[in-house]
Amino acid sequence: MKSDLEISREKKLLDIKVVAKRIGLSAQEITSYGPYIAKINKVPTRRKQGKLILVTAMSPTPAGEGKTTTTVGLSDALRKLGKNSIACLREPSLGPVFGMKGGASGGGYSQALPMEEINLHFTGDFHAITSANNLLVAMIDNHIFHGNKLNIDTNNILIRRCLDMNDRSLRDIEQDGIKYQRHSKFDISVASEVMAIFCLANDLDDLSKRLGNILIGFSKTNKPIYAKQLKANGAMTALVRDAFKPNLVQTIYGTPVIIHGGPFANIAHGCNSLMATKSALKMSDYVVTEAGFGADLGAEKFLDIKTRSLGKVPDAVVIVATVRALKYHGGLAKEKLNKENLDCLRKGFLNLQRHIQNCKDQFGLNAVVAVNKFKYDTQAELMCLKDLVEGESTAMFVCEHWEKGNLGALDLANGVIAETKKKNKFKYLYSLNDEVEEKIKKIATNIYKAKKIQLSALAKKKLKSFKMLPNVRKIPVCIAKTPYSFSSDPKQLGAASNHILEIRDIDLKFGAGFIVVICGPVMTMPGLPNKPAAEKIKINNKGELEGLF
Repeated sequence: MKSDLEISREKKLLDIKVVAKRIGLSAQEITSYGPYIAKINKVPTRRKQGKLILVTAMSPTPAGEGKTTTTVGLSDALRKLGKNSIACLREPSLGPVFGMKGGASGGGYSQALPMEEINLHFTGDFHAITSANNLLVAMIDNHIFHGNKLNIDTNNILIRRCLDMNDRSLRDIEQDGIKYQRHSKFDISVASEVMAIFCLANDLDDLSKRLGNILIGFSKTNKPIYAKQLKANGAMTALVRDAFKPNLVQTIYGTPVIIHGGPFANIAHGCNSLMATKSALKMSDYVVTEAGFGADLGAEKFLDIKTRSLGKVPDAVVIVATVRALKYHGGLAKEKLNKENLDCLRKGFLNLQRHIQNCKDQFGLNAVVAVNKFKYDTQAELMCLKDLVEGESTAMFVCEHWEKGNLGALDLANGVIAETKKKNKFKYLYSLNDEVEEKIKKIATNIYKAKKIQLSALAKKKLKSFKMLPNVRKIPVCIAKTPYSFSSDPKQLGAASNHILEIRDIDLKFGAGFIVVICGPVMTMPGLPNKPAAEKIKINNKGELEGLF
């Protein structure tokens, strides 16, 4: 069987101007970054909105699920059926690329191309975001060095430097400012508030305003201090001006793909940029977009945070699963996943069942299940899973787009089209008028099936101070927790219930417009695994990149 690399290189890419023309963009409406990548210069206004399809998944496992591959494969299949479709993805972070996960542009015959550029520096968006964030922190330290007219409390600075790389040594640092010292740390860039703002801003003016509203900390008399008081947001906006334009690439089959922004879903809100989604909705009949990790994280945040700014909710939801991953949730060891085991499959189904019920019952959305087929899946397992899924009054489609490309997802595409014709009964999980604790509790009890929430002394103290600020009570909450469990404990697989959601810390991302609730051991600066993916990445004797999968 051919590798992803061989598949990507055997396909002749279209000139990006041809891809742009397919969605009604002229050569003057894009800026080319070489022959196969372009920036879209502005959000089109010339047509009505298309249908929005959200691709989410069961809780992830080491066995893999294939959410990005399904997003690409479904979009290709829709175009094969004669529909004008666009896939909307997040940009890969270098942290996972060189860490545990590897590349993040799909795989097999369902890839976004050119894969090497997308997974590495791409158009430099993340460098611009990192630079804007670090400029702000540098201006804070500089202001303190030159007299500290704002009376900034160096022990109460909230914004942190960032780097788009996994580096656990930067989780805690002692910073020497020549005239003073302070304790601080780095976040990974995709967890930064600048990244969140970048992905939720409606236009450049909104971007600049939100950057100015970043709460950088408090004064020694406990007054809030914002980035605009340092006059930092103008220069920060200048740094990300070009990056703010969505990136256009293509699939193996020439289907347009917009890849833009990349917040983590276990820490931030896990969705591609508002600009990208708005652009795609104006240029296509069907927009297929993904939200990171399982539906308890990415999908919940997409629905409770992003749609409030987007002004549109999904017309259908696709929940991605695999037989292997379900058996893992059912207690089967990783080395035994290729062998048939119906008992573990049934036990593991409880995880998928929870996600189905959450999407349909908690949010009132139309949903289908897409099962990525592996060669070791048996007919008995697939039929068992089909019975279980249909027992939830939900359609299941076995997909083979990794191996067969657009032809392998035609059944899914037809099923999704049918779902989008049905009426949604969408409802938000909480009202913005709910108290902050009530919003957290509704997510914890309804989505995670926790019996209660438990705030640490630090979380209580910070939440009390944040609630004194104007409008904080009326913004959404963004749960930061392990993606591997419904609980805050990554070891509780399956469908954990009746647990306590332990809230360790609270961060206010005032410019982004949400409160981050940090649960359990989740880190805002990940570390590299024992054997990083970086060990396999190299340039071969032909000058070609290898190992980026």
